[in-house]
Amino acid sequence: MSEQVLMPMIGTDSKENKQRAQCSLEKARLAHEKYLLGQRNSDLQEAMEHYVDAVKYDPTIPETYYRLATLMWEQGQISVGSAIEQCKTAISLSPNNKDAHLYTGYFMQLAQDYESAEEEFKSAISMNPLTSGRPRMILSQSILQKINNQQSACYKDYVGFLYYFLTGSVMLAWDRATMKMLYKNMTNDVSIFSYNTVGKFLEKFKMYNSAEKLYKSAVDNTVHSEYFYNKIGDLALRNKDIETTVNCYRKVLEANPLNRDILVKLATILQTYYPENTEEAIDCYERLLEFDIDTAQIYYELGHLYMSKEDKMNSVSAFKLAVNYDPENPFYNNSLGYAYAKMELYDDAIEHYQKAISLNPDAEWTSIVCQALGSIFAEQKGNVEAAVSTYQAGIILDPKNYDLYIALGDIYMADYDLDKAIRSYCDAITLNPEEFRAYSKVGIALWEKDYLEEALVAYHKAVELKPENEYAQNNLGILYLDGLMNAEEALEYFEEAIALNPNYTLAYFNAGRASQEMGFTNDAAHYYQTAIDLNRLTEELDEGEIQSRLHSLFEI
Repeated sequence: MSEQVLMPMIGTDSKENKQRAQCSLEKARLAHEKYLLGQRNSDLQEAMEHYVDAVKYDPTIPETYYRLATLMWEQGQISVGSAIEQCKTAISLSPNNKDAHLYTGYFMQLAQDYESAEEEFKSAISMNPLTSGRPRMILSQSILQKINNQQSACYKDYVGFLYYFLTGSVMLAWDRATMKMLYKNMTNDVSIFSYNTVGKFLEKFKMYNSAEKLYKSAVDNTVHSEYFYNKIGDLALRNKDIETTVNCYRKVLEANPLNRDILVKLATILQTYYPENTEEAIDCYERLLEFDIDTAQIYYELGHLYMSKEDKMNSVSAFKLAVNYDPENPFYNNSLGYAYAKMELYDDAIEHYQKAISLNPDAEWTSIVCQALGSIFAEQKGNVEAAVSTYQAGIILDPKNYDLYIALGDIYMADYDLDKAIRSYCDAITLNPEEFRAYSKVGIALWEKDYLEEALVAYHKAVELKPENEYAQNNLGILYLDGLMNAEEALEYFEEAIALNPNYTLAYFNAGRASQEMGFTNDAAHYYQTAIDLNRLTEELDEGEIQSRLHSLFEI
């Protein structure tokens, strides 16, 4: 961020501007005091804005320079050197201003210019010795810091530290500003303690509505509103009021944008209940990266968020960073493999899937990774042997993985090894006899083997288990039409498939064939024409064959 340094500005001496300046300065003081008590970012920003306004209206007020320098330095908007220059501006405007010298010395201490810092602190002390508790204490800390940073310290430095520390401790009692702030801190702490204690009592006895009302009152009557917004948010989450929870956590982050616990909570809730709100969740995780804690896990979550919004490049980058931080984490490697597969970088995907499998944190989970890896070997690499080996390894890890038996059957079916395909599908049926997919698939294999009766049994079972599956209905119709030559029975299944999916091109074509066999010329023509119209969109069939059948209906 570019540095912003305030310098005296030439302006009007009008009484009106001076009054505006004093009004802005008073608002700035109040916001600054609230910030010191509650450490809320919103108070800090408000204080800075009012200090800037005060300078604009009256550039001769020294307080605005050194106080604004402190806040701007805390925000990282200016360097220590620039802060010193602004404090020196305050001294030039009011050479006898104790606080101007105090702040200048403080920044000189940060710059490790201890000699100059001591001079400024001593100047502040000499201006009002009876109320010099603060400068004496700060000077003692500066001397101690100098002692710690030097390889050898003289006896005078140790004596100076003790002198200023002891005298400062005694004189703090006469420092009105310090005592006032101490009193306010104590009063605020007692108030927060009271609200918190009563609230916990109400929560313990499940009086959640009363607890929420109490915390809302605390928001208005204490300077730690973010603490009680957090409490209200937690209560709302317990009561499944997710919208209130999210709003309260956002309020906390308005006051303190780097509240790590709230960032974690909000990111988790957004992922769970608002999966479409990826941008805000991503922003939470990116801010969490600033803490340099659980970095690998944060990149892992970011990877999933980017994947959900189809940002494949950033997804790969995030998962890759997670793996870089924790290369032996199987879950990170698996996700990176998946992200590479989505980008069609299959060799990289295979590498990380194999790494995840070799780490094998859990047999059931690893078998699922085997299925993903096997599909790449089968569909993208055309390596049947590798695909079969991978699927079989997954089955050994988890013999109850139904999907692996189906995948293994599919690879055998694609290789036209019908016996092994039938065996795999039957293993799936044995594992879960109430799942329709294996019946539907084994029906195709049995039909290819000319086992008509067995194929009919399989497809009837598939339709029985899932009558709304249009593909099973259509295939059962084919068995009746082409296997049993029963066009009437077949047509019922084709029509059911069309009712389930009005855009099912093949079902219209088959319904046309069945109608033609039964001599229903007009019906057959209607079905064929609809199949032609749909096929121009779906391109499932050879249009020439449909046209040929349609024309044959009207040949003499």
